[in-house]
Amino acid sequence: MGLGGCIILIAVGAILTFATDWDMQGVNLDLVGIIFMIVGLIGVATFSSIARRRRVVVPPTAPMVDDPANPHRRDGYSNGYGA
Repeated sequence: MGLGGCIILIAVGAILTFATDWDMQGVNLDLVGIIFMIVGLIGVATFSSIARRRRVVVPPTAPMVDDPANPHRRDGYSNGYGA
């Protein structure tokens, strides 16, 4: 269940709890609405903690340091070839 599903659960729970006055025999709609809101809040908390863990911070790579005392030429004529 994604973030949208959790928000829908919270909205449906709030509607059942605060905006309806239906009476059903054997079902307490206020309690059902509160349960929906709690499940939606747990889902939002779980989704946000998982989404936070997915964001991995990659440390920047170390810059290359050129050693002027030991130059490396990559032209095919270094190390005695063609000298």
